[in-house]
Amino acid sequence: MRIMSTDEAAPDRESELAFDLADETATEDLARRVAKAAGRGDVIGLIGDLGAGKTVFARAFIRAALASPDEEVPSPTFTLLQTYEAGALTLYHFDLYRIDDPDEALELGIEEAFADGVALIEWAERLDGRLPADRLEVRLTPGPAAGTRRARLTGLGYWRAKLIEGIGDGAIHG
Repeated sequence: MRIMSTDEAAPDRESELAFDLADETATEDLARRVAKAAGRGDVIGLIGDLGAGKTVFARAFIRAALASPDEEVPSPTFTLLQTYEAGALTLYHFDLYRIDDPDEALELGIEEAFADGVALIEWAERLDGRLPADRLEVRLTPGPAAGTRRARLTGLGYWRAKLIEGIGDGAIHG
């Protein structure tokens, strides 16, 4: 995993880190780093096209948060939501690919997830601006070589500091 750039956005509102990910293992490593920084009330939006690595990221994040590397983590593509208990913390794994209207996410209890646990949301852009102001956005895109990915992490609100302090270790800030 190679850090490409950091802190390119407005200094008071958001911060960004970008990573070149050589393979699925690098994607999983990044997800584990994010899981270590996450806690109650955190919202992590996963954004990217089909096959970009959102589910790979989500599975590694959940396994790390549960401290269970062999945990069965099915994709919630059809159920739309899977929950996991990590001690006193509930992890909410949403997959919004199949929703047509952002209000459908409200019926899934997404607002409760924002407050009570950690909300990990695949296809977060389908919420059409209804995400909390304090959140981490993880945008995954194909990398320059076959099998590689790029990840751009954007920390909004209090995630700005969490991004730099908890995930950006070793990054060059500029």
